[in-house]
Amino acid sequence: MKRITIKDLSKFLSLSTSTISRALLNDKNVSYETKKRVLDAADQLGYKPNLTALNLKSGQSKTIGVVVPEMITPFSAKVLEGIQNVLYPLGYRLVITQSDENPLIERKNLQLLEGFNVDGIIINLCHETYNNDLYQQIINQGTPLVFFDRIPSKSLDVSKVVVDDYINSSLMVEYLIKTGRKRIAHIMGPQTIRNAVERANGYRRIMTKYNIFDEDLIITTEGMSFDYGKEAVKQLLHKKTSFDSIFAFSDTLAIGAMNFLLENNIKIPGDVAVASFSGTELSTIVYPQLTSVQQPLVKMGETAAELMLEKIKDNSAPSRTVLMDAVLVYRASTL
Repeated sequence: MKRITIKDLSKFLSLSTSTISRALLNDKNVSYETKKRVLDAADQLGYKPNLTALNLKSGQSKTIGVVVPEMITPFSAKVLEGIQNVLYPLGYRLVITQSDENPLIERKNLQLLEGFNVDGIIINLCHETYNNDLYQQIINQGTPLVFFDRIPSKSLDVSKVVVDDYINSSLMVEYLIKTGRKRIAHIMGPQTIRNAVERANGYRRIMTKYNIFDEDLIITTEGMSFDYGKEAVKQLLHKKTSFDSIFAFSDTLAIGAMNFLLENNIKIPGDVAVASFSGTELSTIVYPQLTSVQQPLVKMGETAAELMLEKIKDNSAPSRTVLMDAVLVYRASTL
């Protein structure tokens, strides 16, 4: 079926295309009677406005780009839910891209979003410094950036939504110690991600405080899939490093570790307690259910969207960092 255009409405109503266009935009210089005639005809003929053309008139695309590292876990989906809660009622659309934890793909995604002329970009990066030059270039061109969860180096002046990785990791490790665990292994995320380093520092601080820190208990991974968690435990066992518990950077690493332990008849939590950081639904659909630092993911997305709206309204407004509360949720993997 042929798409109805403003020209079709013009012919149908014997009005100029400019009058039709102004009526559709609710121009105050067009009479109420003319606006009603145009809207009634648009409804009758099935006219759908060309959003791109309308947005060009307003100077905005009404589109926000989103870049996330992965869509395998519920983490990004929950944050996106929060972003949509705020932006969709205001007429914004999202263009969602995935970097697959690869800074080169992230760079291409950012360039793609630039080409779409989005009004702003909300991003969870996959490398702390790799694309800093492009972030700055985008900001200099007048497109606001808002970061959530994983943030860039301190040299970049941007709005951010984060939790305190250092403190919450410290609290989780101290909890494990208070349940009687002394040989707590840490499966660390890639060192190119700031919150991986912050969580490891929190772990190190508490282990040192109780005089039980052992460098051999830290296994650094290059990724965050289930397989990396499995390989981390295999390394510990291969090195014959004794451990009675695990604190993992993410749910995926923790669950990968749990799967390998159970496959090898190592009981959880009887032989090894397991805890993680992230707190997605994944922690509740495994057996035993996973103790985790739970982040307010939907609220994180809503806050990132609100920070983006602030920047769209006034790009010269000061950047803000919003620190969100996380909670420790204790489940069967440590109890």
